[in-house]
Amino acid sequence: MLGWLLDPWADPINVRALVEVLLLGATGGALGCWILFYRLAYSAESLAHALLPGLVLAALTGAPLLLGGAAGLVVAAVGVAVAGRTPAIGSDTAVAVVVTALLGLGALLALSPDTPARLQELLFGDVLGVGGADLALAGALAAVVLGALALLHQALLVVGFDRASASALGRSPLAVDVALGVLVALAILVAVQGLGNLLVVAVLVAPAAAARQVTRRVPAMMAAAVAIAIAAGVAGLYASYYLDTAAGASIAAALVLAYAAAHVARAAGRARGS
Repeated sequence: MLGWLLDPWADPINVRALVEVLLLGATGGALGCWILFYRLAYSAESLAHALLPGLVLAALTGAPLLLGGAAGLVVAAVGVAVAGRTPAIGSDTAVAVVVTALLGLGALLALSPDTPARLQELLFGDVLGVGGADLALAGALAAVVLGALALLHQALLVVGFDRASASALGRSPLAVDVALGVLVALAILVAVQGLGNLLVVAVLVAPAAAARQVTRRVPAMMAAAVAIAIAAGVAGLYASYYLDTAAGASIAAALVLAYAAAHVARAAGRARGS
């Protein structure tokens, strides 16, 4: 039994993947709670998909993926802002149109004959391929996001639960929204290199959604979300090792199963209490 638990970590590749999962899980779990409170799940998914053309162009030109992803985020933000200024379209429709167009553009660029091998890792990630630089980025992300969330905690609570009275309490809803948006974009930009364009939202939404099923207070929800994200990440790595499945997809599946289990636990609790 002990050998079964320890065998995957005899390989340095899996150890680096574990560290990456721990860092991204802590970041995604904590940040995801505020993403749910502020109803930013769709925006987070949209940003993740919209930066695909930048990632593909960076891969084609040999530029750093971080730079390409940042450029993609800027283009997406500008596109949404411009499209949203048309009254006949509306902000939600503008986001959908721009994101769909950018995702399609990224897919077309990926068909280029000069596309490097294994470009599918941009979509589904390669957490087993992370190196020292990736771990340094993930560590810096965790420090920045968790530190910023600690500093902004009271402001996030005030604006999130009573936006109409926030200004009278000395909190600026606009400033808080911008700060949270920057943190979400930063998390996506760094995490997408390990989890991929299509799976990065899972670690930002699923753990918090699962924690919300079984907790009632914000601190407890954040702690539970971090624990769920890390546990699902480790479970996904075990599944990848022993079942020979893709690591990123295995982690995403474990996160979905964690949400389903939390939902069942909540339903069972309600049934016992009735």
